[in-house]
Amino acid sequence: MRLRVVGCTGSMSGPAAAASCYLVQGRGWDPACGAVRTWNVVMDMGPGSFGQLWNHLDPRDLDAVVFSHGHADHIGDVISLHVHRRWGPARGSDPLVMAGPEGLLDRVRQIDGAGEEETYEGEFSVHTLRAGVALRVGPLTLTPSAAWHSVPGFGIRVEGPSEQDPERGVSLFYTGDTDECETITAGASDVDLLLSEAGFTGSEGVRGIHMTGGRAGRTATEARVGRLVLTHIQPWTDPEDVLAEARATWSGPLGVASAGAQYVI
Repeated sequence: MRLRVVGCTGSMSGPAAAASCYLVQGRGWDPACGAVRTWNVVMDMGPGSFGQLWNHLDPRDLDAVVFSHGHADHIGDVISLHVHRRWGPARGSDPLVMAGPEGLLDRVRQIDGAGEEETYEGEFSVHTLRAGVALRVGPLTLTPSAAWHSVPGFGIRVEGPSEQDPERGVSLFYTGDTDECETITAGASDVDLLLSEAGFTGSEGVRGIHMTGGRAGRTATEARVGRLVLTHIQPWTDPEDVLAEARATWSGPLGVASAGAQYVI
């Protein structure tokens, strides 16, 4: 299983990266073609990310797009994906699995400026995420955990085959946007890689919206993860400040996500 950072800037696109978008890939059997192939799932698609995705993947090869929540910095480029599938190179393809919190289709309509008559049924097959209920995409199993954010949202645990040894299972957890909470810690339990947002620093006193580096580090420690990667850092925040906070609560492998980075799990 591989994780590719397509976009990672917090709350908006930035000078160094598009907004949140992460490509997870795993090799497994496809009964439709009778062969082993690479399966491709994108988690979130914030502003600027669809164009960057082309650098790593032909969008026609996507198997699913999963949205952690409905804020524009995580879902805005769904309309680019829609245009690509209705009028562009993916026209005529089978509907793409599009998963997210309840009301996802209404949120897409809001961004698109469309009315209720727009179903997108030719482009998307809509799946509503429920906490603890797994979604299977080829060899990848995605299980949502409830987040603590300003709108309904989820962290996503992804389990799939090891890149080096396909007989062995590996795992990662993407927090989406969330503050530190028991459900996120439980969802991340014992994963090989924790991809945690750190949208705030310790100087920000607001709770119930974002992690800080310290809270992300504490989550990693309590969940006993193998590696912590911080993401969703605001473009005006020095990543070294967030890393320093995380080092105070986490003693394991630590890094910051950057556009184009790949993690082999």
